[in-house]
Amino acid sequence: MQKNINIKNKRARFDYEILDTYTAGLVLGGTEIKSIRLGKASISQSFCEFNDKGELYVINMQVDEYSHGGYYNHKPKAERKLLLNKRELKKLHKEVAASGLTIIPLNLFINEKGLAKLNIGLAKGKKLYDKRETIKDRDNKRNLSRIKKDFNR
Repeated sequence: MQKNINIKNKRARFDYEILDTYTAGLVLGGTEIKSIRLGKASISQSFCEFNDKGELYVINMQVDEYSHGGYYNHKPKAERKLLLNKRELKKLHKEVAASGLTIIPLNLFINEKGLAKLNIGLAKGKKLYDKRETIKDRDNKRNLSRIKKDFNR
């Protein structure tokens, strides 16, 4: 078993502009948390959505079945409820409904108490030219660091 679990959504910051971030707890079953502690989870294709009761769920999060699970094993792509304060939920629901923003998971981690937490971000989708700008900035930073490294020798 790995000590620190930090599963990232690498495409999130490339495809979206993150406006605000929150840390949410997850409602998980016994075999789900065991699989996450083994690092067998993925949030790359997932997103968050409110149901009709105003509760926030993460959709399309992949948590592989636990190898020693048996009959009571969980479903790999089940909807999982997120735990936030009522004030935070109301604020997020208002932002999503009014301005058409989306909520995406940024990374999944285990905190010091051994609980699974999910960093979520209130995000706005980037256009194609914004993505090109991101690629250009990343290349410029890489070239600048190479020049600095060569200059210091």
